[in-house]
Amino acid sequence: MYPGERLGLPEKGSRSIARVGRRAGGLLIDYTAATIIATGFLGFNQFALPSEAGLTQFTPMLVFAVLQIVFIPLLGGSPGHLILGMRVVRLGGGWVGFWRPIVRTLLLIVVIPAVIWDADQRGLHDKAVGLVLIRA
Repeated sequence: MYPGERLGLPEKGSRSIARVGRRAGGLLIDYTAATIIATGFLGFNQFALPSEAGLTQFTPMLVFAVLQIVFIPLLGGSPGHLILGMRVVRLGGGWVGFWRPIVRTLLLIVVIPAVIWDADQRGLHDKAVGLVLIRA
C-alpha cells in the first residue's frame, strides 16, 4: 500500500502525497525567507546576546507563522510549498478556510505534531485539521 492510497490519491505525479524531501525543502525555504524578512525589516539580530535579544529571538518564527497563515488560504500553500510544486488542500475538497491554516501553523510551530506521521505520510498537524500536502 502506498502513501495516500487510503485517501484516494494517486501513487505518483500530480495530487499524490508530497514526500519528505519536498517537505523539508519547502520548510527550509519558508524559514529562510522568514529569517531574511525578520532581519531586513524587523531588526532581528541573530548574533545578539541572549540578554540583548529579548522577544526578538522569536521574530523569525512569528514571521514564519504569518507566512503560513496568509499564504495557505490565499494561494494554496506557503512560498516554499509553491516554489517546490506542492499545495495544501482539504481532503473533502473545497477551500481550506482561515481557521485550518491557523491551527495547522500553531501545531507546526510546536514541532512534535509535524514529525509524527500516519501511514499516508500526513503529519498530525495536517491530520488534525483535515488537510493534506500534495504535489501540484
